[in-house]
Amino acid sequence: MTIEEFIIDHLTGALDVPVRAEVPADPPEEFVLVERTGSSTVNRITTTELAVQSWAASLLEAAELNETVKAAMAAMLALGEISSVHCETDYNYTDTTTKHYRYQAVFAVVHYL
Repeated sequence: MTIEEFIIDHLTGALDVPVRAEVPADPPEEFVLVERTGSSTVNRITTTELAVQSWAASLLEAAELNETVKAAMAAMLALGEISSVHCETDYNYTDTTTKHYRYQAVFAVVHYL
């Protein structure tokens, strides 16, 4: 299982919105997108950087979903495969061209997968 699959499975169980690895052809009003942006392994300890986008119908709803995502990501510390979850930053990531409201949170996750 990849870290992306693991995170998507965890967030799917923790959230009330769909969680995907890519934007669907016909996206729902609210959903979460998980994307790996990089990783490194040092002394057999792997850290993966993930961008997690919260899409919603309004900017406020996207911000609220982002906060829920951050809490769900932090809750992964209770799982044996995850030893560290750090939210490095989060910010308004609205697509001004399409007017799709979204927030993006960037996480560094240390894991044993």
